[in-house]
Amino acid sequence: MTMTAPEKPVTTKTQTLLDARAQHIPRGVSALTPLFAARAEGAKLWDVEGREFIDFAGGIGVLNIGHAHPKVQAAVRAQLENFTHTCFQVVAYGSYIKLAEKLNALVPQKAGQTSKTFFVSTGAEATENAIKIARAFTNRPGIISFDSSFHGRTLMGMSLTGKQKPYKQNFGPFAPEVYKTPFPMPYQGMTTKDALAGLEHLFDTQVAPEQVAAIIIEPVQGEGGFNPAPAAFMRSLRNICDKHGIVFIADEIQCGFGRTGKMWAYEHSGIIPDLVTIAKSLAGGLPLAAVTGRADIMDAPHPGGLGGTYAGNPLACAAGLAVLEIFEEENILEQAVTQGDYLERELKALQSDFPMIGDVRGLGAMMAIELVKDLEKKTPDADTATKVVNAALEGGLIVIKAGMHGNAIRILVPLNASHAELEAGFKILRKAFETVYKK
Repeated sequence: MTMTAPEKPVTTKTQTLLDARAQHIPRGVSALTPLFAARAEGAKLWDVEGREFIDFAGGIGVLNIGHAHPKVQAAVRAQLENFTHTCFQVVAYGSYIKLAEKLNALVPQKAGQTSKTFFVSTGAEATENAIKIARAFTNRPGIISFDSSFHGRTLMGMSLTGKQKPYKQNFGPFAPEVYKTPFPMPYQGMTTKDALAGLEHLFDTQVAPEQVAAIIIEPVQGEGGFNPAPAAFMRSLRNICDKHGIVFIADEIQCGFGRTGKMWAYEHSGIIPDLVTIAKSLAGGLPLAAVTGRADIMDAPHPGGLGGTYAGNPLACAAGLAVLEIFEEENILEQAVTQGDYLERELKALQSDFPMIGDVRGLGAMMAIELVKDLEKKTPDADTATKVVNAALEGGLIVIKAGMHGNAIRILVPLNASHAELEAGFKILRKAFETVYKK
């Protein structure tokens, strides 16, 4: 009798890559999904197994114009034929200046004032440099940020961030002269009045306003759970900064570039910040970030105080210029408004059918839902949120969480996604809720 060897278990491409990832990549680089991308286009992504997914994560807000936009690809390809790098501080190039000029026009100042822009590579770098500029301009040390905020993973970024897990861990000690104050969150019971009282208490007990260089705020908090800053709060902060000579920094890294239906989320409150930090969707997926703001403040650092070897890379600048053309040609802001109305309507419909969705909130097309175990106590339910996200992934939808307790599900679908793609995505999301709550 001839014995046949047992069949070897089938190993998928994904599992092979997961094994390699575990072997070669440190665990601190988390994996929000077990997927490995093969290609992507618009609001869709295909993994190495050939499975198709609708992308409601958008590279965490990077892909407001979608994956692999042909105009961005063409711009990068054309620049690639000429040169890839010179270091702008050594040999400059026109695309850097042209993109800065366009951003300056998009961040207008008060009458008689103008804006200036310089580029870096990441949002965390933009944050770091905005703080440097504010301190150079005011000659003051203090910086105020907010509870549940997120401003990056560098030393200053972590110091400013108001969310301990997973960002701070045992990475301290952190940068000194950074102070936290409450962020208004109506659902959690923190009103604008309460938050302003908290700021005044901070001035009374920890740092005098005359020692504060800047207040930095996300007009809509990202990692904190898509909490919009009330317009009245933003206006009060602007008045406080004017009164005490404090630089007002708007962190638009996730909430900017059309995500809320306006180019910048701060526009909804009618204020003008002194400095704006920009990244994520600026260059359609290429690493590019910027600080744009009042020219006299931007000019405070001496020559050599700002810059970076890769800062304002020519490929990324070409992509950034293409992105701005796409915004104009495809009416992206109008699409964001329409999409925002749809998202809010569909999420509230979900809430009516699944009452443990305690809150639906956001601004424009930057929307999230918060899951709770008890509607009255508002006890966070991160476990169910994770189960819904996983069930959605099994159904072909990429969506990710946020929030102080990881119990919010956020929507960052490309702003130019088709209505059919939005409907298909919500059909999968609804089915995920039905599956999880049925179990």
